[in-house]
Amino acid sequence: MISVSINGAARNFPQAVSVAELVQDMGLGGKRIALERNGEIVPRGQFAQQMLADGDKLEIVVAVGGG
Repeated sequence: MISVSINGAARNFPQAVSVAELVQDMGLGGKRIALERNGEIVPRGQFAQQMLADGDKLEIVVAVGGG
């Protein structure tokens, strides 16, 4: 079981998942987002290679247009 914190909320996964899988699971695929993992920005090009680990702390920000 993998337990991570996403924007301060605990979330559990039965097995390791990639950042890309998490983004899709959250319905954020194709959206402009910034993702920080344990204090480090994760470039979009690395989402598929970055596997979540137990205890990770993620902050996800969705860009919103407007003025």
